[in-house]
Amino acid sequence: MKEKILSANPYMPLWEHVPDGEPRVFEYNGEKRVYVYGSHDTLKTAYCGHDQVVWSAPINDLTNWTCQGVCYTATDGSVLYAPDVVQKGDTFYLYAAEECGSRIMVASSKNPAGPFENPIPTKLGFDPGVLVDDDGRVYAFWGFCGAFCAELEDDMATIKEGTLRSNPIGHIPNPFQPEQDGAEDLRDAFFEASSPRKVMGKYVYIYSKRYTTPVPELGVYEPCNGFLSYKYSDSPLGGYKEGGDISFNGGEIITQPDGAGQMTYRWGNNHGSIIEINGKWYVFYHRHTGIDEYSRQAMIEPVDVAMGKDGKIYIGDITYINGEPVSSKPVEMTSQGAHINGLDAYKIISAGYCCHLTPLKQAYIKPVYEQIDGISSPVVNIKNGTTVGFRYLQFGAIPPKSVTITASTSAEFTVNLRLDSYKGRIISKINTSEKSTAFTADLTAGIIGRHAVYFEFLSERGEATAEFIDFTFDK
Repeated sequence: MKEKILSANPYMPLWEHVPDGEPRVFEYNGEKRVYVYGSHDTLKTAYCGHDQVVWSAPINDLTNWTCQGVCYTATDGSVLYAPDVVQKGDTFYLYAAEECGSRIMVASSKNPAGPFENPIPTKLGFDPGVLVDDDGRVYAFWGFCGAFCAELEDDMATIKEGTLRSNPIGHIPNPFQPEQDGAEDLRDAFFEASSPRKVMGKYVYIYSKRYTTPVPELGVYEPCNGFLSYKYSDSPLGGYKEGGDISFNGGEIITQPDGAGQMTYRWGNNHGSIIEINGKWYVFYHRHTGIDEYSRQAMIEPVDVAMGKDGKIYIGDITYINGEPVSSKPVEMTSQGAHINGLDAYKIISAGYCCHLTPLKQAYIKPVYEQIDGISSPVVNIKNGTTVGFRYLQFGAIPPKSVTITASTSAEFTVNLRLDSYKGRIISKINTSEKSTAFTADLTAGIIGRHAVYFEFLSERGEATAEFIDFTFDK
């Protein structure tokens, strides 16, 4: 029996839906692990849910995640939005966003996995993010379409008198309250999701940006808040300078002949942060499944981090000239996540790990909630012309001889397997029927090493539909 790929991208099981993830590395009982604290999309018809869970992985294996259970429930049973957790001394503090983010409580535990207890109210606001500085001073950031920050007292809850700052970075008009005063309609303006971090001695303010002007190179032509972006400063509460974009959850970006980009995945709100793990930097963010924003999944990508001679911080996919960073752009959205050499092509790979779905807004990943090990999340509503892509697979030194897909179709389809690009060379043609669910075809070309693969579904029946479950290769 073949093994199934686990902890790809998303890195939690496909049945789990944890968005807004704030990653932290904590040492507990002599072991360093990465802990992720986020919201929990369990309501299914609205954002988030009534509890918060913790997932963790050893720092030397980011493909081995364990659920450590529920760490907090709201004092009044209300819905919990994005949290954050920090450590000061031997105590861990959870900033829990009760009542859909309108009431921020801080609870504590001696264990980074919780449970977090003895909650007390704070004066912080929506999407709190907290930084414990090298000198032990603590700073909090929060806000929606307008940011706020302040230093906290030693109780980790009270705002230190005289330290509250409004709008340390520019912000956009509230799309739900367009008459808001003082808003700046900027390409790099704050929307939500505050996450302060310390990087190379600089204070880095990570946040969700809402572009209100087009970004043609990324295929953005309407207001879009699928980005994680950043600014940086020499001090925590002000003086922030232009940074850039780290992550965009719009899938693979296809460059058109005119230089414009084309998204291949349905973008949605974004929230997360960066963290250094074993000397490597990663961005944690989330993507969307289903047909709404209520079944989000935790994602991870390696990122590059550098400082220029002028002190500017670069984060993302960095361009260097003569060894010096000169620009950066969002890192690509992949299927591989922490499997940085590519997913093992000879294991069973769920269609739910795709990062490319074209045409946009047609086929989608169907959310699954049954807590079954290795459950697949299928791509549904596939029609003639749909392409489902995966970046990247690892084929090793011996080329495969055949490919097998598991799919359910309402009529006959021909599935072209394309290599390296959605318009790349066809290396296999898989014919499906209504009478079976597993279909195998030989490959017409040898493949070794790391490649992207794309499954192009074609049917002469215009009304035909297909559901793509998983696939694998054989030597």
